[in-house]
Amino acid sequence: MRDKAPLSSERPVLIVSDHTGLTAENAARALLAHFPAQSPRYLQRPFIGTVGAAREVVGEIAALVASGPRPVVFTTVTDPAVLSELQTAPALLFDLLGSGLAALEQEFGEQAARSVGRHHDMHDQTSYLARMDALDFALATDDGLGSRQYGLADVILLGVSRAGKTPTSLFLALQHGVRASNYPLAEDDFEQEAFPLPLVGHQAKAYGLTIDPRRLHMIRTQRKAGSRYASLEQCEYEVSRAERLFRRLGLPVRDTTSASVEEIAAGILSQIRRV
Repeated sequence: MRDKAPLSSERPVLIVSDHTGLTAENAARALLAHFPAQSPRYLQRPFIGTVGAAREVVGEIAALVASGPRPVVFTTVTDPAVLSELQTAPALLFDLLGSGLAALEQEFGEQAARSVGRHHDMHDQTSYLARMDALDFALATDDGLGSRQYGLADVILLGVSRAGKTPTSLFLALQHGVRASNYPLAEDDFEQEAFPLPLVGHQAKAYGLTIDPRRLHMIRTQRKAGSRYASLEQCEYEVSRAERLFRRLGLPVRDTTSASVEEIAAGILSQIRRV
């Protein structure tokens, strides 16, 4: 096996695409996540749609090789001429669509439509509009706002401030078209024996998010250092009371301390799809 030296923080990982590069980057990160000891340095090179643009990337890769480890390239370029140019680069190159498209062409008995950005285009307007509607809904009901619209929500996330409710709501909306609201737990809520008043009637949609108090302390300190809000004592108090409330209400709960927003969203999707 060539070049067995481990990836270092200086090892470039180029994301080369003829469109935004989101698909290639997601695939690259998914693969490299299986090498937790490594720290690749991602370099995005989107909209590489011509041979000339590809040649510039090849030149950049050659310069990187001269000053460090061999780069790794992940690409979703579909134009054969552009891809051929990229393949001349002195790098480990992953053509993320090539073999898959070829296999599907063989199976379906037809040529693939190798148009730029096909994965991200607007041909499925129903799905796109649903995601935009869900995003608008998440923003309108963020952090306890728009509680009168909870009846329209697919899921309502409960948790203390900075437990990850807003980013999870936005991710669910933008990536999955899920109408996600979130409700911030406050002092009065911790003493309740039942659901907070704005959530009454929507119990089946509720989902709790919790977090390690020390991690919460770090996050809040970045926002309001030295405040009671950010103190470890306050964080421990709020988290313990929130978790006690979740147990009392019988809510499904996800710990967000070390989970990515993708992992949190996946757990929530699994739960709400069983309802």
